Amino acid sequence: MPTWSKMKRFYEHAGVMEQDSSFLVVLDGRVVKTPAGSNLGSPTMALTKAMSEEWETQSLEVKPETMSLCKLAATAIDRLNKKRDEVIGITLKIAETDLLCYRVSEPEDLVALQNRGWNPELEWAMDELDVILKVTVGLIPVNQPEKSLLNLRNKLMSLTDFQLMGVTNAASVAGSLILALSMFYGRIDAQVMFEKSILEEKYQVERWGKDNEAMLKQEVLREDIKNSSRFLNLLSA
Repeated sequence: MPTWSKMKRFYEHAGVMEQDSSFLVVLDGRVVKTPAGSNLGSPTMALTKAMSEEWETQSLEVKPETMSLCKLAATAIDRLNKKRDEVIGITLKIAETDLLCYRVSEPEDLVALQNRGWNPELEWAMDELDVILKVTVGLIPVNQPEKSLLNLRNKLMSLTDFQLMGVTNAASVAGSLILALSMFYGRIDAQVMFEKSILEEKYQVERWGKDNEAMLKQEVLREDIKNSSRFLNLLSA
């Protein structure tokens, strides 16, 4: 994901400027540029205002890693504009090995937990997206039906660049395109997506206790999913 380098804060105020039915982030009246040199903005006032607030809240040093919305928008502008088909292909690869399709065979309570948490999402995908994905056990690979992958491709192709960015980011961090689409279409929210993404990890914590490194990774995942959800919600605000 492209980003800006750390820099000293060189501006007084961040704001929004409307131009040609889109909205741009401005610093002291000057349009912010993406890492590739394009204008930084979005299709909606709500998202662009939130992006400008990420710049406004920076202190003496601008820290790009704290500006998740701007990074997602910049990636949509710089990458999807030129490599949309490539990004769709990468996102479809996630569906081919979707988290929801790889189950454990034991213990029984974890099997039941995965069934309760994941089966409803696969059933939703079948009913609403006309996507049927096969389930396997362990690491045994499974080839997903071509028709289902084609239907998923068509769904992704119907999204705008910004929508695709939000869905792709959520899918990649969670390892599940089905969960990402379920969140995009409003079936589940960011917290539910996060919880469904860590069913096995949460089970292991309850059984064996916390692992600090694993817990830190989960917090990063929670933030990534939350940021993707906020990005998508602001697009429709």
